[in-house]
Order: sequence, then structure tokens, then C-alpha cells
Amino acid sequence: MRIGELAAKTGLTTKTIRFYEQAGLLPAPPRTPGGYRDYPPRTVARLSFVRDAQAAGLTLAEIRSVLALRDSGQAPCAQVGTLIEEHLAEIERRMAELRKTRTVLRELARRAAVTDPDTCAAGDICTILARP
Repeated sequence: MRIGELAAKTGLTTKTIRFYEQAGLLPAPPRTPGGYRDYPPRTVARLSFVRDAQAAGLTLAEIRSVLALRDSGQAPCAQVGTLIEEHLAEIERRMAELRKTRTVLRELARRAAVTDPDTCAAGDICTILARP
């Protein structure tokens, strides 16, 4: 199938499909006698996998490594499980950081609400952000 039809079936743009090919997520398709890309039908499933993997937070490099395993005939389940666990741990770490930041910002908002700019000394940059 030509790239326009593939784009319509996957909901991706032709530019994105070409990018994925260039990034090594899609093997180079055969060409028609006229030089057009001629993607096999299985490319639709591969592109769906790429989108699903990206939605799960996997990077293009991680997706490429999973596809390489599958292309070599191996089931990538263990690798995917490891990647998911790593991403979950990173999300948990970032959520903890965000909770700490939220606590700090709530305290700063409380201080900002009661701060009178007229009482700030000329040498102060911002008494709201200064540690009490």
C-alpha cells in the first residue's frame, strides 16, 4: 500500500511515517516500479504498536529495541516488562517530587496572600520567596 493509504489507515501523517522509517522503527519498504513506497499490510499493526508504546511512555529508542527483538524472532515480553517497571519507578519518583513542590508552592501562596508590598525593604528582592 502506498504511504497515503497507510497514513489514512493509521491516523498518522505521511511525514510521521517517513520519520519512523528514518528512525529505524519501520523497515524500508519495497518500491513500486514508479519509485513509490509500497508498504506491506503488516505495517499497519507495527505502526499501531509504535503509537501504543509511545502512549505508554516508551521512548523511540526503547521501542526500536523492542521491535529489533521481535524482528529477530524473539518475544520481547521480558524486555517490555522491565521497561514498564523502569517507567513506573520514574513516574513514582517524579510524583513524589511534584508533591514536595506542591507543598512548597502552597506555603508560598499563603505567604503571598498576606504580604503587603508596601512593607518590603528596598534591599529585599522578594520576601515571599525568601526563607523566613
